Amino acid sequence: MTLLSETLRGLDLDDIPVARVTGRLVGVSGLLLESVGCPLATGQRCRIETADGDWLLAQVVGFRRDVSFLMPFKKPVGLITGARVVPEESETDLMIGPQWLGRVVNGLGEPIDGRGRLTGDHPLALHPPRVNPLKKRPVTEALDVGVRAINSVLTLGRGQRVGLFAGSGVGKSVLLGMITRETAADVVVVGLIGERGREVREFIEHSLGETGLARAVLVVAPADESPLMRLQATELCHSIAAHYRDQGRNVLLLVDSLTRYAMAQRELALALGEPPATKGYPPSVFGMLPQLAECAGNGESAQGSMSAIYTVLAEGDDQQDPVVDTARAILDGHIVLTRELAESGHYPAIDIAQSVSRCMSHVAAPEHRAAARELKEMVARYHKVRALIPLGGYVRGADPATDRAVDLFPRIEALLRQDVHEPAPLADSVSRLEGLFAS
Repeated sequence: MTLLSETLRGLDLDDIPVARVTGRLVGVSGLLLESVGCPLATGQRCRIETADGDWLLAQVVGFRRDVSFLMPFKKPVGLITGARVVPEESETDLMIGPQWLGRVVNGLGEPIDGRGRLTGDHPLALHPPRVNPLKKRPVTEALDVGVRAINSVLTLGRGQRVGLFAGSGVGKSVLLGMITRETAADVVVVGLIGERGREVREFIEHSLGETGLARAVLVVAPADESPLMRLQATELCHSIAAHYRDQGRNVLLLVDSLTRYAMAQRELALALGEPPATKGYPPSVFGMLPQLAECAGNGESAQGSMSAIYTVLAEGDDQQDPVVDTARAILDGHIVLTRELAESGHYPAIDIAQSVSRCMSHVAAPEHRAAARELKEMVARYHKVRALIPLGGYVRGADPATDRAVDLFPRIEALLRQDVHEPAPLADSVSRLEGLFAS
């Protein structure tokens, strides 16, 4: 009693809660839950009581009059009409620090690797922080990703945001694994969003390995997770990357894939009744994509860098898909993988003619840029006459530049090809490119 008296001595009677306001569950339609009886703010988290006494975590995604719409983070099982809906008084505080390196978490920041709870020294924001565009440090330093075709012809910079555009089955994940292993970065943050569950362990064992995992944080939300969990996981990996960037680290953020993030937002928006616009995507999708991409990139001058690579699924190999087109417009470059090259055994299947790095002019030397332009020109000239060569329709001597392109193409193709486990440092890639035209 003495301890209780000491606790209550400094409190006014009005400060002591005598009741807790709760709502009631009145409807379930797919993944959308309806609650009444308690005012809830959009974005607020709630817990819903199930029939067996457990609690299901959900988030407020909208409302209509006095009905609040909630979406659960996990599969809604055991819900009953009239179940209690208890609002969370404050957002769950995640603490992050060096202990997160080498760990695998879900979209809520909960560890799923069986290695115990996560601790940290700094609070982690659930939503990625925004950086004043006037304070963002410009891209001035080249980023070595260990892929010869990218290092030589599509050179990236620290703080650049680029997309890997491809249809299914042409090597996006394999190329992402190569970049993960070979990129010169202090910390690698990987978001596996909406992909096959079996790929998680494969990515850890084959793409990262023990050495790569030691400097990485994986945020996982497979295809069987709820749309809200996939959205939350994508934003969480941006928050983690931004934290390490603000600590002065050079961070590489990999998101596989941006399309699954857009699809998750489409599911949520359509469930709320938002009308579809382009290819079934509601307008809110095209507003959220640039907001997410702008969270990546460099921080302020005293901070580190945050380079981001997003895979973008071109459904049916359609490069005019609305998500592909939007990503091409908001990112700082795009690398296109084509099925034609993949089917011919050319790996990585990067079509340099359709690809571009918008920051290459800021990070590459003039001699390097000139050699890259000449290579692209040689490839374009060769493809104009490629179909004529086996038919005997190509006659040497008519155009010396085309003759040179035909002669150089085997060496160009050898430069652009690379084995999965073959390292290709930036300096070596540039040297080979410039040496191609030196003779």
